[in-house]
Amino acid sequence: MRVAMIGLGKMGGNMTERLLRKGHEVVAFDRSADAVKRVAALGARSANDLQAVVAALSAPRVVWIMVPAGKPVDDTIETLVPMLAKGDVIIDGGNSKYTDSLRRARDLESRGLEFIDAGTSGGVWGLENGYCLMVGGSDRAISICEPLFTALSEPGGYAHVGPPGAGHYVKMVHNGIEYGLLQAYAEGYEILHASKNFKLDLAQIAALWNHGSVVSSWLNELAERAFAKDADLSALKGWIADSGEGRWTVQEATDLDVPAPVIALSLIMRLRSRQEDSFAGKVIAALRNEFGGHAVKTS
Repeated sequence: MRVAMIGLGKMGGNMTERLLRKGHEVVAFDRSADAVKRVAALGARSANDLQAVVAALSAPRVVWIMVPAGKPVDDTIETLVPMLAKGDVIIDGGNSKYTDSLRRARDLESRGLEFIDAGTSGGVWGLENGYCLMVGGSDRAISICEPLFTALSEPGGYAHVGPPGAGHYVKMVHNGIEYGLLQAYAEGYEILHASKNFKLDLAQIAALWNHGSVVSSWLNELAERAFAKDADLSALKGWIADSGEGRWTVQEATDLDVPAPVIALSLIMRLRSRQEDSFAGKVIAALRNEFGGHAVKTS
């Protein structure tokens, strides 16, 4: 099927490439001409502006937005709406706050348009391995777009989790759990690294734990990879960004009277990382760079 992809950064660009590999047609737009040229060379149809994007689609039009959360999403939607027709579908695949998705869905429904929020996980590895998609929307909208979701995801890696807003809600909690997992690995490896009794090979230990251990995981495979490159992570600063989902998860837990001490403390440790360098922070920075290509600060 034909879909428009607006936003061709690390995620949008790779998702465009995966869709093309799976036989779908993609109309691509980004403010960066170089980003558009890159995917056009892979077979995407380039567009110079949003009007050209919509003109290249046929009803029901499907427009997938992969731009930063917040105002950029609202601005893109507001520009698109007058060009779209009843029954067309807008998908937000970024890390938007679920309450924003609920608001957008209500507004678009009043204008006769469908809204899907697609929580997307997999980082830079999704191109080859497939993404995990947590999708919220109406049954009609999902049925229209399901070929895209199955093409993008790994087997079993796509689910319609509920009505609009549910996809980003599930992704929010997913990322809150990620905060806690990253912090646990970071603390464990910092203890090993700080040992006064032993000079331990962290790459060796990470590799060992990935064979039959209860702490084996994809994240620990990435730890093995990171330590093999630089055992002391000496090229990194232990400065860790938070893009919102951890804060939103902690706030939701508070609103629901659900104790979430691990996730809450992992969020606090990210704030702590901005005050003074730490090895634990370096571990998380390294893992985030490995699985998502997220920016790091170097020493």
